Amino acid sequence: MSTQLLIGGRIYSSSAPDATALAVTDGTIVWLGADQVGRALHPDAEIIDLDGAFVAPAFVEPHLHTTALGLQLTGLNLSEARSLAHCLELVRNHAAAHPNGAILGDGWDETRWPEHRPPTPAEIDAALGANPGRQVYLSRVDAHSAVASTALLDAVPELTGVSGYRRGEPLRAAAHHHVRAAIRAGMTREQRDTARRAALDLAAARGIVAVHECAGPDIAGVDDVRELLDIEHGVQVRAYWGQAVSDAEEARALIADLGVHALGGDLFVDGSIGSHTAWLRAPYADAPGTGLGYLDADAVAAHIRACTEAGIQAGFHAIGDAAMDAVVAGFARAVADLGGPRVAALGHRIEHAEMLDVDQIGMLASWGVIASVQPVFDAAWGGPDGMYAERLGPQRAATLNPFAAMAAAGISLAIGSDAPVTALDPWAAVRAAVHHRTAGHGLSPRAAFAAATRGAWRAGGVRDGIAGTLVPGAPASYAIWDADELVVAAASDAVQRWSTDPRARVPGLPPLDPDTPLPTCLRTVHRGVTIYGG
Repeated sequence: MSTQLLIGGRIYSSSAPDATALAVTDGTIVWLGADQVGRALHPDAEIIDLDGAFVAPAFVEPHLHTTALGLQLTGLNLSEARSLAHCLELVRNHAAAHPNGAILGDGWDETRWPEHRPPTPAEIDAALGANPGRQVYLSRVDAHSAVASTALLDAVPELTGVSGYRRGEPLRAAAHHHVRAAIRAGMTREQRDTARRAALDLAAARGIVAVHECAGPDIAGVDDVRELLDIEHGVQVRAYWGQAVSDAEEARALIADLGVHALGGDLFVDGSIGSHTAWLRAPYADAPGTGLGYLDADAVAAHIRACTEAGIQAGFHAIGDAAMDAVVAGFARAVADLGGPRVAALGHRIEHAEMLDVDQIGMLASWGVIASVQPVFDAAWGGPDGMYAERLGPQRAATLNPFAAMAAAGISLAIGSDAPVTALDPWAAVRAAVHHRTAGHGLSPRAAFAAATRGAWRAGGVRDGIAGTLVPGAPASYAIWDADELVVAAASDAVQRWSTDPRARVPGLPPLDPDTPLPTCLRTVHRGVTIYGG
């Protein structure tokens, strides 16, 4: 057996909140305590001096699009575009620097631009300079709509006959899926693998040891998820496939054929608020219509029944309140047929769950449904002047992402990013959950951190009670952070106090104030194996 003894640090552990040392044998935590005792108990161990660093359970990212994130990292990132003109300038500069091949861009958000509109195909063509015939695909930040060059639109002749296509407007729904598939079909396996490794390398550098890939036929397709699962990397990948099934045999066959782990993730019941495709009960405040619904309650119920009978975790992408109505009604029908305990045993999931009411929260909690949420959505688009308020009106926008009510009702939360929609930065997500833009919706720092660690493991089907913690017997999956002070939040919401008093016997976390620098990852370890850092 091989033992490592980490000493001289600050260990985040509920079982030993004042520990400064941690022992790991063959990938399992075997002891926590004081340095001197650790040296006496493990005299032959390899010593790792933490030099005051902070050691905490590693993060799990429960909602990721690995290849898309990698393409953003290795390609054209439009998330920093300050205006329509700046966006086109970025396209122009990228085209000049990369004169050959198709161009894939990602991350534009017209709600932050003074022009308040996306680029047109003609403007994209003009930005290409001497070669206006190149294929260009530019995905909106929420990945539910896109704009494209004329050459790419012309390469998809069936486009004019599918839903979501209106000449001169962003591509939505099926039209968007067709164009996205066409542009990705021109990529090589080497390009895709380079992108995937870049994304997984970033995950490891951010203290993440496992990710949940949310794949599907209308996202990146079968080849993408199979290729991702073939990649050898220290970051563990759990793959979700967003395709509805109607019986248990079909569910088992799909799992066996694709090699995925569950049938959920981005199984779309609706789209996104930013692209006006979230399915709403009442019309948008800034546009006609109530969005798009892709699955009704009958289809939701059939999928839950099929997956439950097959022993497979199910899940859905649902953002709008009408989409949540369909999901809750579908769960109710499945529970009526199969019984609540049988449905709850699988830990089925809802991704996003942004617009849900008190009654729905209570029902989902009683059925053991897990919510995979993205607090940075609120940080980016919430508040009285944000995109949510523009799309929905301030009153409806203020009801979004009620994390505190969900947690209080007993819904298990898993905090993630939906990268590349928002940055793959778990500490930023934890901070956003704490500092919610709507009073009363935020979580305590401890609850938010637990949702990004223990809660995310649970969302991936790991229910052993110790994954995502640093206690004896737990897997040695941790990250070492450069963090200055550690603080403990008082339990009372009425008077928020901070304390570093060790007598509190509560493990401290780095401060999460909006203007405070977040911790920097020094090393990431998964089951005793270092996957990032020295």
